[in-house]
Amino acid sequence: MMSKIGSAQGQYYIGLMSGTSADGIDLALVEFNDSVQKPRLVASFYQDYNGTISDKITALYQPGGNEIDRAFHLDVELAQLFSQAIKALLSQEKLQASDIIAIGNHGQTIRHRPSGNNPFTLQIGCCQTLATLTGIRVVGQFRRKDMALGGQGAPLVPIFHQQLFTDQTDANFIVNIGGIANITFLPKQGSDNTVLGFDTGPGNALLDDWFLAHHHSSADKFDKAGAWASTGQVNQGLLCQFMKDEYIQSRAPKSTGREYFNLDWLTQQLSIFDKAAELALSPADIQATLLAFTAQSISADILALAQQGKVYLCGGGVHNAALVAALEQRLTATISTFEVNTMQAVNLDGDILEAMAFAWLAYAFDHDLISNMPAVTGASASCTLGNTYLP
Repeated sequence: MMSKIGSAQGQYYIGLMSGTSADGIDLALVEFNDSVQKPRLVASFYQDYNGTISDKITALYQPGGNEIDRAFHLDVELAQLFSQAIKALLSQEKLQASDIIAIGNHGQTIRHRPSGNNPFTLQIGCCQTLATLTGIRVVGQFRRKDMALGGQGAPLVPIFHQQLFTDQTDANFIVNIGGIANITFLPKQGSDNTVLGFDTGPGNALLDDWFLAHHHSSADKFDKAGAWASTGQVNQGLLCQFMKDEYIQSRAPKSTGREYFNLDWLTQQLSIFDKAAELALSPADIQATLLAFTAQSISADILALAQQGKVYLCGGGVHNAALVAALEQRLTATISTFEVNTMQAVNLDGDILEAMAFAWLAYAFDHDLISNMPAVTGASASCTLGNTYLP
C-alpha cells in the first residue's frame, strides 16, 4: 500500500453521497481491483432524512438569518447521521471499521457559487467528526482544489463514468437526474471529441418544490411517477421562456444548484409570463411545463453534442415515468438515433452510482490518480482531489 493509505489493512471503500434533493444518505460499499481500477459494488445502504433535517438543509440553500450558526451546527449533526448510517451498513454486512480503507465523503452541498468574484462551494457533514465517530479515515472536500485552480468544482463524476465505460466503443451519455440534472458525454472511440460533463439545469428540484407548495398535507415529498404533472397541459410559451434562462443558454463549463433553480426563480418566471401572456395557468399545467423543461433542457444539450449514441439514465428522476417518457420522446422525435436505457442495462445500480463515484475519488486520492477533468470543470490543471482526515 502507498504511504497515503498508511497501515490500513481494510479491503473496501465506502462512498457517501447526500444530494441536492436533501432526501437522504446514499452509501456504497466498493471494492477495487488495482490492476484495472474498476469498482465492484459489494453492498449499498440508504437512510432517509426526517422532515426536520431536510428542512434544515434546504433552508440553507439561500442566504438567511443566523446562517453561520445554523450551517455549522448542521455540519456536525449531519456528520453524526452519516456515522450512524455507516455503522448500520457495517452491521448489515457483518463488517468492522478495520475492514474499511477509507470513506469518500461528498457531504451535503448547501451553497455553490462557482462564478463571479471569489467563487466558492460549501459542503457540510464534518469530515473530522465523521472520522472520529466511525474510527475510519475520511477523504473529503473534493471540490475545493478544482475551484482553487479556476474550475467549477463540478461535476466531479464524469471521470468516474469514464472508468466504467472503457470497453464501450459508441458515444455514450450518462444522465443523472437528481435535484439538478447533469450529463457526462463519452465520445465514440477514435473521434476527436473529448469527455465533457456539466449541469444541464433543474432535474427534480423545481418539480419537488412546486409539488410540495401545492400538496401540504401529502405524505409524499414528490410527484410520484409524474402523476400530477400528467394531469396538466404543457404551455409552450412558458416552456420557451424557461429555455431562455441565462444559465440554460450559457456554455459549459458550467454548474448550478438549488440556490439558483428554486421557487423564487419560478415565481419570477411566472410573474414575467403572466404579465406578457395575460393568462393564468393551473398548478398542474405549471407542473407539466416544469417536467417538460427538465426533459427539454437535458435533450437539447445531448443533441448539441451528438446525433446518435446510447443514453443511460440514473438518479431519482429515473423513477418518474412521465419524465423519462418525455425525455425519450424528445431524443427519438428527430433524425437522431439514441438508445435510452437505465444503468441497469450495463449492470449498474443507478440509484447508488454517485455514492460509488465518491468511493472511487477516495481510492484515487490514495493512489495519486488524477481525479478532476479540466475539460469538464474549466480548471487550469489536472490534479488529485480531496483531503484526508484521520480518526
